[in-house]
Amino acid sequence: MSTPPTLLVIAHGSRDPRHAATVTALCARVRRLRPGLRVEVGYLDFNAPRVPRALERLAAEAEGWHEGGRRAGQRHVVALPLLLTRAFHAKSDIPAVLREAAARLPRLTIHQADVLGPSLLLTHALERRLEEAGLRPGDRRSTGVVLASAGSSDPEAIAVIAEIAREWRRTAEWCAVRPAFASASLPRTADAVRALRDEGVQRVAVAPYVIAPGFLPDRIAAGAREARADILAPVLGAAPELARLLLRRYDQAVRARARGGPTALTA
Repeated sequence: MSTPPTLLVIAHGSRDPRHAATVTALCARVRRLRPGLRVEVGYLDFNAPRVPRALERLAAEAEGWHEGGRRAGQRHVVALPLLLTRAFHAKSDIPAVLREAAARLPRLTIHQADVLGPSLLLTHALERRLEEAGLRPGDRRSTGVVLASAGSSDPEAIAVIAEIAREWRRTAEWCAVRPAFASASLPRTADAVRALRDEGVQRVAVAPYVIAPGFLPDRIAAGAREARADILAPVLGAAPELARLLLRRYDQAVRARARGGPTALTA
């Protein structure tokens, strides 16, 4: 039986140690869900190993020898961006890093998986976090939710957040769901909370649509406290839904590879 492609989770990285700790916990959950799948991590910035170094290590192993003395063949890697929307990193930054690595490392065939969102698994994880923060399922019809993301200058990413908010309100029967952004776009979290209050919403909850703690998630939390939101959920973190979603995107990339799809990045 052939060895499945290695999963390389590509995280942004942060000076905040909570970021890498969250990525480590999430990858550990993925390994528990799929024993036998090799899961590695590479960071774009701040943390080690950086993506090129992680790929170099995999290529070096492919140059080695099997126990039986046979030369290792081509190693296949699924590079999965730990991102919730398709913005600059997913469209430009990560593909450029992967293309450069593929050109230098002929032993690797790299397939870039899609970003994580949008997905029902993500909204289920948001609901889990809101309930952990104290929201009762029966309170939904009287609760307005601020879906607070990191923010982006990419219009496509902003439009996706707005569509997620509309669809989440429709399917989950919230009183209202409004998008907010910690950077680059408006409104900010505090302004979205106040707008819901001005409309007479009885209870306002803030749901951070971010994976790991750090500077921008802290800004979301500060805005929620400033505007006196009733409930502030924690970040998505190593939620079980998120781990399952990583495996879903991995499996989709593996199937695309089998079909000879456009995700392969080779020298």
